[in-house]
Amino acid sequence: MKQFLDPLIIAKLSTMYLKAKFIVEGFISGLHSSRFKGHSLEFAQHREYSFGDELKHLDWTVYAKSDKYFIKQYEEETNLKSYIMLDKSASMGYKSNGISKLEYASYIAASLAYMMIKQSDSVGLLLYDSKIKKNIPPRSNLSHLSVILDELSNLKAEGQTDISKILLEFSKNLKKRTLIILLSDLLEDQENIIKSVKNYRFAKHEVIVFHILDKTEEILDISGNVLFKEVESENTLITEPDIIKKEYRKLISEFIEKYKLEFHKSDIDYSYLNTSTPLDLAITNYLSKRENI
Repeated sequence: MKQFLDPLIIAKLSTMYLKAKFIVEGFISGLHSSRFKGHSLEFAQHREYSFGDELKHLDWTVYAKSDKYFIKQYEEETNLKSYIMLDKSASMGYKSNGISKLEYASYIAASLAYMMIKQSDSVGLLLYDSKIKKNIPPRSNLSHLSVILDELSNLKAEGQTDISKILLEFSKNLKKRTLIILLSDLLEDQENIIKSVKNYRFAKHEVIVFHILDKTEEILDISGNVLFKEVESENTLITEPDIIKKEYRKLISEFIEKYKLEFHKSDIDYSYLNTSTPLDLAITNYLSKRENI
């Protein structure tokens, strides 16, 4: 089962739908019992049928009386709205080997969207760099999943990033309790990011943060005389990694640990991943948070 969750194996699959399907179903097949085999959801209301809705949710009693198609909605579906916020800035395009941070993040986003919509949860997608580039509002039908996966399939890493500004701007649009799933390398002013993410918790939203770096960014496992180039600012630096490696690793470790501690204080679920990490860890982290919602 583990081989299907290797990011490099997933990258070879032809479509984003297949990537999401393999990640989710590969993960579930490895569990002794799955929490996705059914729901005990309380009926809430009807809504008019939309193309792509699963026919099993049609209320045939209502159809017999009105000759119109209506879908049964349940309490979880009407009460929970989710947004996946994905950083597509230039720094997310970095890869030392294998796949980029953006590709890795898109696999997580695709698998979570697939999982939530299969459960009849409502999910939207927000793509951003220094501006909001795409805002797909939450819906819960299967045709909506295709819209999200198509968008993820065509992503390009470009532009500078301004996570704090985006978080502040987007928060103004949220009128009810929302599950926010943030995917980013978080390579910006750390204090500003922490403050902006915490503001969502103060507003009673649930927040999950997937912090994604390349393995080389984490441990600087390169040698020689190296030219480093900052992709969003074009700044350059020539140095020998062996000279700075010890101090660099210390700083990166402190950088990651600060996010972990600060988010924990505010009940924000934080998961650090590098692009070689099996994707089931991301799903496990998501599920652990969902159990408490």
